[in-house]
Amino acid sequence: MLELERRARRHGSGIGPAQVSGPWELRHLWGRERATAQETPAALLRLLGARLTISPAEGERPGTPLRLANSVRIGALELRFLGWGRLVGRRPLLQFGFEELELRLGPRRLLRRPVPPGDPRRQPFFALIAAGSDGQGRWLLARGRGGGLACWRCPSADAGQQLPAER
Repeated sequence: MLELERRARRHGSGIGPAQVSGPWELRHLWGRERATAQETPAALLRLLGARLTISPAEGERPGTPLRLANSVRIGALELRFLGWGRLVGRRPLLQFGFEELELRLGPRRLLRRPVPPGDPRRQPFFALIAAGSDGQGRWLLARGRGGGLACWRCPSADAGQQLPAER
């Protein structure tokens, strides 16, 4: 994975909107300086049904071609943050921000509130390193603003590249 990251820093990853669109489930996490996966936080997020859903935002404001929903779920109760995203640069960075908070019980919305904008100088992002697919669906490898590395899965029936070997 580190070799994929070095290659993406030098030459870019070529990842575009089509490769990031979908419902992504977190599979593995590594801290900034860790060579082994942090399985406890990743397992907790999987238990909570953590999901990052990315979709094209047709008709939205210019320069923000993606819509994001970041959610966790306990039974039928779901907490989700809704916002925007954009791909910037050749690596690229997936920059994003959240505008609304929703609390849902099944299909019923219980609460919807605006999220105050964050400091534009500290805007969150994921540096997209590599993407591919295997017999279990698509995968995406990214490093967050805080330095952690994450491997996400989008369960679909694609075939192709294998998931990168763990560090």
